[in-house]
Amino acid sequence: MTQSKVGPTTSAEDAGPGSRIPAGRSWLDRYFHISERGSTYGQEIRGGITTFMAMAYIVLLNPVILSVPDAHQHTLDGGQVTTATAFAAAATTLVMGFIGNVPLALAAGLSVSAVMAFQVVPEMTWGNAWAMCLIYGAVIVLLVVTGLRELIMNAIPLALKHAITMGIGLFVCLIGLVQAGFVTSMPGPGGVPGQKPIQLGTADMLTGWPVLCFAFTVLLIFALQVRRVPGAILIGIVSGTVVAALIHQFAGLDKKDWGGRNAPELPGSMVSSPDFGLFGSISFKGLGDVGGITIGVIVFTLVLAGFFDAIGTIIGIGQQAGLADKEGRMPGLNKALTIDGAGGIIGGLSGASGQTVFVESTAGVGDGARTGLASVVTGLGFAACLFFTPLAQVIPPQVAAAALVVIGAMMMTNAMHIDWTDPATSIPVFLTTVLMPFTYSITAGIGAGVIAYVLIKAVQGKVREPGWLMWVLSLVFLLYFALNPIEQWLGVK
Repeated sequence: MTQSKVGPTTSAEDAGPGSRIPAGRSWLDRYFHISERGSTYGQEIRGGITTFMAMAYIVLLNPVILSVPDAHQHTLDGGQVTTATAFAAAATTLVMGFIGNVPLALAAGLSVSAVMAFQVVPEMTWGNAWAMCLIYGAVIVLLVVTGLRELIMNAIPLALKHAITMGIGLFVCLIGLVQAGFVTSMPGPGGVPGQKPIQLGTADMLTGWPVLCFAFTVLLIFALQVRRVPGAILIGIVSGTVVAALIHQFAGLDKKDWGGRNAPELPGSMVSSPDFGLFGSISFKGLGDVGGITIGVIVFTLVLAGFFDAIGTIIGIGQQAGLADKEGRMPGLNKALTIDGAGGIIGGLSGASGQTVFVESTAGVGDGARTGLASVVTGLGFAACLFFTPLAQVIPPQVAAAALVVIGAMMMTNAMHIDWTDPATSIPVFLTTVLMPFTYSITAGIGAGVIAYVLIKAVQGKVREPGWLMWVLSLVFLLYFALNPIEQWLGVK
């Protein structure tokens, strides 16, 4: 498929029907092709600010997701993660604006961060995890540059791609519910599992003010979204933090009531110098102890988490902005995907996890953004966040967790694209979707879906339909699920 280019080299062919290109345009207009795309400076600036307001919550939320200890029980510094998150978002979004020239903003992908926190770091150090981020970003760039993207995209059925997004949505939602204390485990006598693996709050009852702050924040964000208020998630987090601060003050709570981490207390200073302590903390030392199969599965999962979401998001936003043709082909798609892949590398180098295009970019497009100038404005907004990292320490984890539940609900909208009446489709989709949260593993969900899809096609006598690559993937996942018995059989400790 031949694609024309988007960016500074694009000609007036961007112009829509009946668009008028004024003579004597400024260099800024010519560089970003503002007039060709029927936009104005006002539209681009307003759209860039709207997108920033819609996704600025990630600067507050990503440190919460990445707050888990690694295999050596080392926990990242929250201020350093906040700085890394803002820096990586600013860098990748600015690159997308200046080079990609499309109104797409990037930041730490929630799906990638979830994989990093709950699947990667339990197996290795955070330095190793950043190395995995670097590798998966390089793999995505390589896939795009070599044209293997089409091969992989054609191999994975569309229904499974939607299922992966839905499963990650449920997984992220469960993480948020557990983070807030809305859902907890129920141990039996002596610490063994009880009759119920999880329960509502404590003893089937919501206890404490923090979990109520979580519930208030979730309901507020949903209400704002129903009213189509721009920046609903950010507004909800800020409002929930204000309510939490009032409760903290008048109910006499202390830091341990909020989980011993962030408490809704104003810091000594609102502004501070950025702490780049995580920058360049990549480490390949010790990866050999993890095992080649485990590393391969981790890289594959990260590629799936970042790559396929980016495809759908970029094309969807391109269509909304009028940058895609009637067949859904968007000029400069490969360039945008290359930058998205480079976001994994930048995220690994920064210590912020992989960067990917955010669906919240649609907020800016809906406000008139049509060019990369809007992304430049959004990127500058993230750059300004570098100097306000103390504010992120004010957000209690229960309030930040509300955003995870909301994001999970948004990702579940992919269910509308599934033919639930066809068992050959619905069974692999079901397994992919539910096993991610039920096993607390994105890999397990993807693996079960791939194996089920291939098996069902074989039973139907359609052995060739999945394609050779899906058969290879199913064998890889079979080895993944049977790894422990195989190791015992071979006598591997």
